[in-house]
Amino acid sequence: MSASPGRPTRLLCADALTADLPEALPAGEEVLAGSPTARYRELSGGPASGGVEVGLWEMTPGAARDTESEELFVVLSGRATVAFDDDDEVLELAAGSVVHLRAGDRTTWTVREPLRKLYLQLP
Repeated sequence: MSASPGRPTRLLCADALTADLPEALPAGEEVLAGSPTARYRELSGGPASGGVEVGLWEMTPGAARDTESEELFVVLSGRATVAFDDDDEVLELAAGSVVHLRAGDRTTWTVREPLRKLYLQLP
């Protein structure tokens, strides 16, 4: 069955682990090691969503620095660390990790195995 006319579909992605991520973007503001690439796919967003964007994001192995948006994410696959510049916190990420990034956080991502996450970018 499909969604009712004028209503968005409830199924945003049939398989978040294997879905194609067609949109490419820089792996961060500054690549520190390797040649990491990043890809994403927006699943839901816009004014009807209250300003919340839901999507999939993936980064290949390497290291990059970035400045974060307000975001909540769940790691679906892969292994990485994310280090925060404003303190000495370093998070080990693996499938099942749930993380809250604060707007303005300066981070360094070091990806050891391609990292895929489901994210909610908050207004």
